[in-house]
Amino acid sequence: MLFVADVDLTPNPNALKFILNERLLKYETRQFHNIEEANEDPLAKGIFEITGVVSVFYMDKFVTIEKSKDTNWGQIQKPFINFLKTFDINSVPSEKELDPLDENSDELLKQINELLDHRVRPALAGDGGGLQVMGIDGYTVKIHYQGACGSCPTAISGTLMAIEGLLKRDIHPAIEVVAA
Repeated sequence: MLFVADVDLTPNPNALKFILNERLLKYETRQFHNIEEANEDPLAKGIFEITGVVSVFYMDKFVTIEKSKDTNWGQIQKPFINFLKTFDINSVPSEKELDPLDENSDELLKQINELLDHRVRPALAGDGGGLQVMGIDGYTVKIHYQGACGSCPTAISGTLMAIEGLLKRDIHPAIEVVAA
């Protein structure tokens, strides 16, 4: 049976990270901004059916739920826990095969993702979020925040500058990081 093992606060006051007793995914991250996006994903769709949920992000053994500003957590937590009690973990859609050709086709992108995998993504996951590199144009890296990081004010300013500083120092001084 799937259940919440712990709940962590995130830097985003409108998002909580629910740590589960079982792994949902090994490799992927999944982000949904509305129920329409979640239509093919029974886990995310079921969470969106809870009043007040505005985004769902999940990976590994956690789900981050973002609520609307006028909803309190009491309106979400109990329905979410009840939903998990009856949810069949086997209905989580299978993960897609990773395509190593995309990343290996650009050495700069490979270096950036390796650095992010080791130094940045684990910290963001600890706060209930993540990031995806959307592309590179010259030395401008476009990233998209996921989960609690998606609407967190510190992610859009401070974290963005910290990531840029790390990439400038460890990979190339001309790198600029922008939110996509």
